[in-house]
Amino acid sequence: MRKKVIFKGIALPWLLLLPQLLITGVFFFWPAGQAIYSSFLREDAFGLNRDFVGFENFTDVLSDPLYLNAAWNTAIFSSAVAFSALAVAVFLAVQADKAIRGADAYKTLLIWPYAVAPAIAAVLWLFMFHPQIGIFGRMLNGAGIPWDYKLNGDQAMVLVIIAAAWKQVSYNFIFFLAGLQSIPRAVLEAAAIDGARPVRRFWTIIFPLLAPTSFFLLVVNLVYAFFDTFGTIHALTKGGPGQSTTTLIYKVYVDGVENLNFGASAAQSVILMVLVILLTAVQFRFIERKVHY
Repeated sequence: MRKKVIFKGIALPWLLLLPQLLITGVFFFWPAGQAIYSSFLREDAFGLNRDFVGFENFTDVLSDPLYLNAAWNTAIFSSAVAFSALAVAVFLAVQADKAIRGADAYKTLLIWPYAVAPAIAAVLWLFMFHPQIGIFGRMLNGAGIPWDYKLNGDQAMVLVIIAAAWKQVSYNFIFFLAGLQSIPRAVLEAAAIDGARPVRRFWTIIFPLLAPTSFFLLVVNLVYAFFDTFGTIHALTKGGPGQSTTTLIYKVYVDGVENLNFGASAAQSVILMVLVILLTAVQFRFIERKVHY
């Protein structure tokens, strides 16, 4: 029986919680509050004059065709990144979990990309798929496929999706591999004795048992695609060509840093924060029902 720790007063518990509360307050609640406050203001480029405009920034943003285009790009981009990163990661985890020679080396190599910064990962893919100097870009053009992601919006979107998903595969791989190693071998051996082939064993035994891990990674990957892919897009395409790869997080940067429209940028950040919170809540409300722990 575990012995419970009981504090005689409230001073020590609050003292132990204080560092985390300070970090959360300084790096989350205070910036979020500043963004909400700024979203109701209209400032000049130098921040000298401020006017309270209420919800005018929000109405302007939601009626902007460029913002609606960025929202559509974000839906496509985040869905493709999450699906592809999860699919590739679970495939690699299943292969690495097999009793094969050199499995430990494969596992180590598959984890390495997670240590690469998003901007550096984007540069690696840029050098591979650049139409003039990239090895794959030159191969595609040499094979008669007109490849130039700097001019073709669809090609640019495909490239940023691949680069962002590649960066996240390693993170997903770690969790899927841990989930696979927690599945009792006796269950899989019994299914194999009963005549279940590997594909059937995966869909009827392995994948359902990985449901909690998959649900957790789905939420994490969508949040990653919404927020943490700015460096990838900025290094590869800078939102182009023609706004074809401008996502919501990148438009916040363009309007706030490049165009110095602080009110609109703050309103966009608030909308994005609310959107991610609602999306996460919907996932927990409806998708988690099908997850069996």
